[in-house]
Amino acid sequence: MKKEYYEVLGVSKTATKDEIKKAYRKLALQFHPDKNPDNKDAEEHFKEVNEAYEVLSNDDKRRRYDQFGHAGVGSSASSGGGGQYGGGADINDIFSAFNDMFTGGRRGGSPFGFEEAFGGGGSRRGRTQGGIPGTDLKIRLKLTLEEIAKGVEKTLKIKKQVSCKECNGSGSKSGATENCQTCQGSGEVRQVSKTMFGQFVNVAPCPTCGGEGRVIKDRCPSCYGEGIKLGEVTVKVTVPSGVENGNYLTLRGQGNAGPRGGTAGDLIVVLEEIPHELFSRKGNDVVYTLAVSFPDLVLGTKVEVPTLDGAVKLTIPSSTQPETMLRIPGHGIGHLKGSGRGDQYVKVNVYVPKDISHQDKELLREMQKSSGLSPSAHNDKDAKSFFEKARDIFS
Repeated sequence: MKKEYYEVLGVSKTATKDEIKKAYRKLALQFHPDKNPDNKDAEEHFKEVNEAYEVLSNDDKRRRYDQFGHAGVGSSASSGGGGQYGGGADINDIFSAFNDMFTGGRRGGSPFGFEEAFGGGGSRRGRTQGGIPGTDLKIRLKLTLEEIAKGVEKTLKIKKQVSCKECNGSGSKSGATENCQTCQGSGEVRQVSKTMFGQFVNVAPCPTCGGEGRVIKDRCPSCYGEGIKLGEVTVKVTVPSGVENGNYLTLRGQGNAGPRGGTAGDLIVVLEEIPHELFSRKGNDVVYTLAVSFPDLVLGTKVEVPTLDGAVKLTIPSSTQPETMLRIPGHGIGHLKGSGRGDQYVKVNVYVPKDISHQDKELLREMQKSSGLSPSAHNDKDAKSFFEKARDIFS
């Protein structure tokens, strides 16, 4: 997801133009390619800084950005790709300009290569056709272990930017448009300014048309000419079995609508597993801990245990040891890829009561006297048997 432009420049939303310019100069100098050769991270930061400044330094773009976010400032400010910086110059043209500077092919410029670097005669960015693409939308969806085990379909209500019904998303009451008079339909303008680093030629999207090359006539009063409004929609999401915490689903075209007829972004649904009060998950298997009394462990019994599908009967064999794992096939999590389900394991622990009656205490004291119930008695018997066998071998 794209960073907020104010966050990129490290300024508040109430920052003045001078504060924005000061922050931009500092960051542009810090991440400039001349100072960070072969540093891809610095190059990406440099692009982000230029992109943020391009929007926040323009009153009209900043107003639309504050109101609609990235969706309101055009594809030129939100693309961030295609080998271009936010200012509109191709990255190869910029490095070519740097090379000229160091080989004497440039007029004396600043030591950091800003002079004329941003208008270096490379391929120009074409105007956007068919409106501005909408932004992606990310939400979190919480799921129970029972829902994950078998898969589930969820119906969600989502607040997002939707196409304006009054103007059918065109931004115009009549749907009419005309060539932008500021850029003469090219979708971009050149701005020349002098800075402390030298002459700065910036090729930027036209501030009047947002890089589209055309402007609408008869602005729609409902959406103020943007073609989008904040609304609420219902979306169905099909979640397959076996998903895990942090997995996500991408619903193409279900994100924010694009201004003035632009294609909609995507809806990204991040899945979050709710911890279960009875079961712990181990891949596609689940584990349930069962407390069993000492007599039942020794003699064996049948008990009812919960599963993700409801209660089932489970046989506890006689002489079952604590920490034993008993398997219930096919009662775990459905496999994400392929058919079938995992298993449920029941971890058997001995139940030790905290409060017992006087009568139960007497019974336990009688049991203590029984040699057959003492682990030391069994150990002594095993040890005696071993020494007797050893004596027989060497006698």
